[in-house]
Amino acid sequence: MTIAPFKTIDQLPVRGKRVLIRVDFNTPLTDAGRVADDSRVRMSLPTIRYALSEGCRIILMSHLGRPKGTFNKNLSLKPVAEALSALLNTRVAMAPDCIGPKVEEMARGLKAGEILLLENLRFHPEETANDTDFARSLAELGEVYIEDAFGAVHRAHASVASVPSFFKVKGAGFLLKKEVEVLTHILEAKTGKFALILGGAKVSDKLGILHSLIGKADTILIGGAMAYTFLKAQGIEIGKSLVETDRLDDAKTILEKARAAGSRFLLPEDHIVSAGISADASFHTTDSTAIPLPFIGVDIGPKTIQSYEEQISQAAIIFWNGPMGVFEVPPFSKGTFAIAGAVAASDAQSVVGGGDSVRAIHESGAADKISHISSGGGASLEFLEGKQLPGIQALLST
Repeated sequence: MTIAPFKTIDQLPVRGKRVLIRVDFNTPLTDAGRVADDSRVRMSLPTIRYALSEGCRIILMSHLGRPKGTFNKNLSLKPVAEALSALLNTRVAMAPDCIGPKVEEMARGLKAGEILLLENLRFHPEETANDTDFARSLAELGEVYIEDAFGAVHRAHASVASVPSFFKVKGAGFLLKKEVEVLTHILEAKTGKFALILGGAKVSDKLGILHSLIGKADTILIGGAMAYTFLKAQGIEIGKSLVETDRLDDAKTILEKARAAGSRFLLPEDHIVSAGISADASFHTTDSTAIPLPFIGVDIGPKTIQSYEEQISQAAIIFWNGPMGVFEVPPFSKGTFAIAGAVAASDAQSVVGGGDSVRAIHESGAADKISHISSGGGASLEFLEGKQLPGIQALLST
C-alpha cells in the first residue's frame, strides 16, 4: 500500500490562523492525577512548536481513556494541559468542554501564539459514533485542520474521520508524516532480510499483518500466547495455556501459506511454564516444545531466546509488535526484555509498535537505539496490513 502524498503543516498557509490540531494525548495518569508518562505529549511538540513559530492560534483536541460518552473527572485532560505547559514553558488554557458556546468564545478569542486544549472528546458519545453534527461543531473552532494523532487514524471517529471534511485547508503534522514514511519504507523495501516479530495474546489480532507480510518477511518470529494456538494447530500439547480454538484453522492456513511463500515461520522451541499467573507462582523451563498438564505457558524459554536473537542479528529490517510472554508479571518478562535487547543491538532499521513492546524498549534503556518507536500499535498494524486508515483518507479527500 503506497499512501498518496498529503500536505504537511509546513506546506500549508497557517500563519496567524486558528489551527485545529488532532493530537494523541491518551496518556496514563497517576492516582494523584498527574501525567505518568509524557512521551505521547512530547511526540506532538514538533508540530505544536512549528505552529507557534508561525504565530498560529492553536486549538488542540484529543481523547483520554474510555469514559464511554460521559463526563469522568478522572479522565479529564487538565493534567495533560499542565504537562504540556511545562514542556513548552508557556500557558496552555484548558477548555471546560470540547464544544459549546463557551468553547467557541475561547477559541475565537485566542491571540497569536496562544494554545487552547479542548476537554476529552470521548466525554461525548458522538465522538466514537462519528456524528456529523458533532464533527461540524468541532470544525467551527478552527480555520485549518492538522492531523497528528497517528495512534487514532485507524478509528472512524468524528475528530479523525469527519472533521477534516469541513476544511479546505488540511494536512498532517510532523509525527503523522514520519510514521507514514517509515511504515511505507518497510512495505516498499526491495532489499535486505526482513524479520517480523509478533507476540501478544491473540492470533486473531495479527491475522491481517501475517497474511499481508508473509512472503515479504523472510523470517517471522512468534511469541506470546498467540504461539500456543499455532502449536496446538500442529497437534503439539500446550497444557492449560491460552488458545483460540476458533482460530486453529486460521493458524493452519498461515503456516501453510508461510511454507509455500518461503518465509521462515519460527515458534518457541521451549517455554517458561507455571501453575498460575502471579509473581509468586512457581515456574520452570520445559525441555521441549510441548507443555505438559497442568502447566500454562507464560514466556519463551532460553533456547527460543537464543534462536530468535540469532535471526534478529541477521536482519536488515525489523518490525516488532507484541510481548513474548506475560510481560506484566516480572518473572515472566525475561523473553520480552531479551528481544528488546536484541532488536536494540541490531544494525537493522528497527520499528517497534504496541504498548508492551514499547514499554520493554523504554524499560530496557534501549529506546535511543531503535530507529523508530511507533506512536500507534494498532494503527501501524493496520497500515502494514494494507488497510485504508480513515484519518489518512480524510486528508486525501477533497
